[in-house]
Formats: sequence, C-alpha cells, structure tokens
Amino acid sequence: MSRVLYQYTPNNYETNVRLNKPHVMREKTLTMDTLNPQVKAVEYAVRGPIVTKAGDIERGLQQGQKHPFTEVIKANIGDSHAMGQKPITFLRQVVALCSFPELLNSPSFPEDAKQRARRILQGCGGQSLGSYSASQGVDCIRQDVAVYIEQRDKGVPADWDNIYLTTGASDGIVSILKMLVSGQGRSRSGVMIPIPQYPLYSAAISELEAVQINYYLDEDNCWALDINELHRAYQAAKEHCHPRVICIINPGNPTGQVQSRKCIEDVLHFAYEENLFVMSDEVYQDNVYSPDLQFHSFKKVLYEMGPEYFNTVELASFHSTSKGYSGECGFRGGYMEVLNLDLEVKAQLVKLLSVRLCPPVSGQAAMDVIVNPPLPHEPSYLQFHKEKSAVLGALAEKAQVTEQTLNTVPGIKCNPVQGAMYAFPRIFIPPRAVEEAKSLGMSPDMMYCLRLLEETGICLVPGSGFGQREGTYHFRMTILPTTEKLKVLLEKLRDFHIKFLKEYASLEEPKR
Repeated sequence: MSRVLYQYTPNNYETNVRLNKPHVMREKTLTMDTLNPQVKAVEYAVRGPIVTKAGDIERGLQQGQKHPFTEVIKANIGDSHAMGQKPITFLRQVVALCSFPELLNSPSFPEDAKQRARRILQGCGGQSLGSYSASQGVDCIRQDVAVYIEQRDKGVPADWDNIYLTTGASDGIVSILKMLVSGQGRSRSGVMIPIPQYPLYSAAISELEAVQINYYLDEDNCWALDINELHRAYQAAKEHCHPRVICIINPGNPTGQVQSRKCIEDVLHFAYEENLFVMSDEVYQDNVYSPDLQFHSFKKVLYEMGPEYFNTVELASFHSTSKGYSGECGFRGGYMEVLNLDLEVKAQLVKLLSVRLCPPVSGQAAMDVIVNPPLPHEPSYLQFHKEKSAVLGALAEKAQVTEQTLNTVPGIKCNPVQGAMYAFPRIFIPPRAVEEAKSLGMSPDMMYCLRLLEETGICLVPGSGFGQREGTYHFRMTILPTTEKLKVLLEKLRDFHIKFLKEYASLEEPKR
C-alpha cells in the first residue's frame, strides 16, 4: 500500500488538501481478519447477546419506549448487590477505615473493625491501601487466610506460603490454567470440565488453545458427579490430547448441587491414579441450603485419605469475596491455595503473578474480613451474625421457592437447589420451536430466552451457554432477586412457558 507524507497546517484547509494529494485512506491494523483467532473463539454466555439485548431494552424503557412490561428483571448473573442485597456492615467498616485512615479516630466505628484495619494497613507499603502489595498479596492477609482454612477444615494444616491472593477467583483459575497448558497435537494439554460448566472455563480453554474435555454431570441424580463418566471422558480424550487437569465446581454453578464426601474422594482417587492436577472451585462454600448436606473441601478430604495422597496430589482451591453471604463482586477479592507444587514451578507461578503486579488491595482487605470475621466476644459479632444469617436464610428460602414453583409448570423440571445461587431447570421445547430456532441459526433455548426477554422483561441465560447433553434444553436463573421480585419473575415465567407450549403445540406431551 502506498504511503503519503502528511504535512498538517492547522489554519489552512486548502493547503492541507493540496499537500496531501493523492489522498489515501489508511487501513486499520486490527480487523476481524487480523484479530487473534483465540479471542474470536471465546464465548461468555453470562454476559452474552441476551444481556446486551436486555441493556438495549432497559435504555429504551428509560427513554419512553413501550414494551409489555415496565422493567427488566436481570436474573442472569450472580451479582448480589445489583439485585438489592445489602452489604455486610462490618466488612464495609473495615474497608472504609483502610481507605480513609482518619476514620480510625471516629467513635462511630467499633474497636474490632479498627483493630483489623490497623493490622491490614501496617502490612501495606506506607501504611496505605493505595500502595502495591507483594504479587502474592499482603502477608498478614495471607496468614489470616491460612488460619481460616485450618479452622474450616478442623485442624488440617495450612501454610500461608501456599496462599496467593487473587483478583476474584477467576484470576487464580486462569493463572493456574496458563501454567498447565503446553504441548502440540496429541500432546496438547487437555482440561476436564463438568458439563454444565461455568463459562469462564471454556472461555479460558479457548483463549489458551487447550483441549476441552467434557464430563457430564448426572441430571437424573441431582447433577451428581459419576466416576464412570470421568473414566469415559478421560479414555476418549487420550486419543487426541494429553489430559492434565480436572476442574470441579462445588457447590455447582450453574447446577446448584453439593458434592458428597464419597464423590470427592472418588474424584481425588481418580486424579491420583491418572496423575491429574486438581482445580477445586469452592467460591460457594458458604452457600449450602439443604439441611442434610454440608460443604466438604477437597483439601480436607485429601488430607483424610492419608499422606500418600495428601503429600502428592497437586491441588489448587479457590475462594472469593463475590459470593457466599457478602456478595462483594466489585471488590474483586479472592484467594487460591496451591498444594504440592514443584518448587521450581512455584517460582514460575510467582513470576507469572508478578506480571499483573498485585490484586486490588481493597479487595484483599475485603477478603480478610471474610476469613477473619468478628468473634463471639467482640462488639460487632451480634450484628455481623444477624446480617450473615439473614442473607443465607433468605437465599435458602428462595432456593426452595424457586425449585417448588418451577416444578409446578408443565414442561419444566428443576432439581433441588442444594447450594450456590442458581437454578438450572430442564425445559421442554416442542419440535416445531426447535425447527424454527434452527432456521434462525440459533439454539432452541437461546430463542426461548430471547422471546422470554422480549415479552416479559426477564433476562435469563440459555443452557447452551453452559453446555448440556444433546437434545436437552435448560436455562440458568439466579435466586438473588428479592423474594417479592422473585415471585413476580416466577409467575411471569410460568405464564410465558405455558403460552410458548400452546403456540408451538404438538401431539407430543411435555416431558417431566
């Protein structure tokens, strides 16, 4: 392409034109043809085209456009505060004190919040939250995380040198996956992920050019993890890649199941036998609603399996400020604990993390409050306990309401929402609707969710964005809206689904 010397004189338009003849338009360097193909391959359904459409509709409503509804109800993402959940007072007090230390002299703040803020600030450069921390995070916060893990796991030892503070759990997950991906052709790293899965995993795998290995959760058994399915997926994948890591989400997103201890032990034994790195996404560990179930950390179960396992299986576990009872998504706080890493590889992990300098220090402070909450003898304990219990109690109630209501709708079947923040019901879509969706070049559940949005203002995510067995259709919805708004959502959803079935009516009965 010819290049033209451009001489610009700001006050003489005719001179500018004459000096720059012939005028040649400069081509853009970055186009869809030159864009990294791995970026084009990335998909993230939670903020996909339906959410974009919902934003357009919302702006239209604000500008006076007419729709058959007055508001968009966003149940597409686990963003607690956006759905009306109130912040935990003690957490905000500590972060406020860290952000504006002059408040340490104010009588409006309790002494236990001040003590935590002073300790965090002493660990920060210049005693300021505005300074960089070490790449692994502020030392005293990493120490508090280790104490929290040891107490959570009933005395299983935790070394704070294995703790890395992260920008939400996502940052840690992607960092570990980067470490694990190597090889070419049949030796390329394969990553085993559950289907349905949280789209972060498939997006990261695409971006890193790793090989995605799907293992399917058992929908008929409350989304349980079947060890035979792990063996099937592993053996099939060995034909075209090198399986190196297995990812587990417990409690499940989008499926809401809580894995049993036996299931976790089976997974760890499988990983030990097949020499797999284990990644355990445990960001919903506080979100268990079924009274007969409890959260078991992979680390604790690994320890109880004995030193042969505990001292050899490589395990990375992840937690976050974004979920649980705090719902502090915007702080982007999180941590990972990484066990049994080769010492030279550990140095490489620290190097990789140093490229992004450090996680947000305000998010690190928020994470500290979650792992170091008020104790029973401290002044903030009663209010903290009341607020935490209220959030988790409301979520448990909404989990039950969601499951029960959805199961009264013909053509919808919802497993118990045992934990996390979502329902992932199976929906019957009549064959005529399936054919129409295919003619429009979209998945049937995408068409269903688009219609739902356009007719009711409800924004959900189609199951195809999370993965599902061929011929089945789902959607994911959060249980985060207020109880009143959730009931409105479920009522609108019921009416829409019955109307949808009638519109595409066939002789086939809805599957239950």
